[in-house]
Amino acid sequence: MTTLYLFGSAAPPVFEVAGVITSGQDRGWDVCLGLTPTAARWLEAELPALEDLTGHPVRSEYKMPGEPDVWPKADVILFAPATFNSVNEWALGLTSKFVIGVVAEGTGKGIPIVAMPCVNTAYAQHAQFDRSVEALRAAGVRLLYGDGGFVPNRPGERRPEGYPWHRALDAVDALVSPRP
Repeated sequence: MTTLYLFGSAAPPVFEVAGVITSGQDRGWDVCLGLTPTAARWLEAELPALEDLTGHPVRSEYKMPGEPDVWPKADVILFAPATFNSVNEWALGLTSKFVIGVVAEGTGKGIPIVAMPCVNTAYAQHAQFDRSVEALRAAGVRLLYGDGGFVPNRPGERRPEGYPWHRALDAVDALVSPRP
């Protein structure tokens, strides 16, 4: 079975993660959920149900040295929603957060990674964001930003069509085929 690490940071689409897990499982993936600490706090009441859904612990912190890993090895990583902060931390190599550390190391290991930001137009105008997007793309990350991915909305606005999860899942499908 293909193992997908599904990572999310604290943006409103993270509240839809249970449906994304189910969609991934329907596509034949074994899904492991990792969250930034703030996203984990947002979903705190749902964490037991999400663990039941995935069959794996939900992780938001690094394990202690010497502890065994509780997840199977990743075949592919999907980081969505990826906030302004997460994209910049990742591109700059600031790995104090578990999910950022895993994707930063994953790019070096050659694990296929799809990421889709969730930022508003005010954040998107910050000069560092464009540099971070380009740095991640140059590192081989399939970053779904702009046409064909996530297009920023105005601050405080949500798009009527919602976050384009289907594009992220389709991009993962294009990178790896589920194994029986």
